[in-house]
Amino acid sequence: MADRLNFKEMCARFEVTPRTLRYYEYIELLRPEKEGRARFYGPREIARMKLILRGRRFGFSLEEIRQWLELYDKKGTREQYQVWIEMADRQLAELARQRDELDSAIADLKSLRDETTEILARAEVDAD
Repeated sequence: MADRLNFKEMCARFEVTPRTLRYYEYIELLRPEKEGRARFYGPREIARMKLILRGRRFGFSLEEIRQWLELYDKKGTREQYQVWIEMADRQLAELARQRDELDSAIADLKSLRDETTEILARAEVDAD
């Protein structure tokens, strides 16, 4: 079937290690079709993998992603969308908090670097 990927193709397409892909199966994020020892990933699993990787990029835990994906199977698209909005709002607030911490750390580091540069410049002038 052309709309299925084997294990190796799935790893290559999404640039993940075999260990990662097996782990996603182990925690039931993905459920490939199995034919003997071979695994095949159809359109549903490919779409889920895209969502998993996008969720990881946004900072969601695998458990949050798993629960969110389960909502579609249990309660449908509308409920899944509503929960997604709540999750996104929480994560946006967390990312903004992290950005503020980084901005503060960057400002502190620049200030310390500038002070140290001045101390070094004065020391060089005094040494002359």
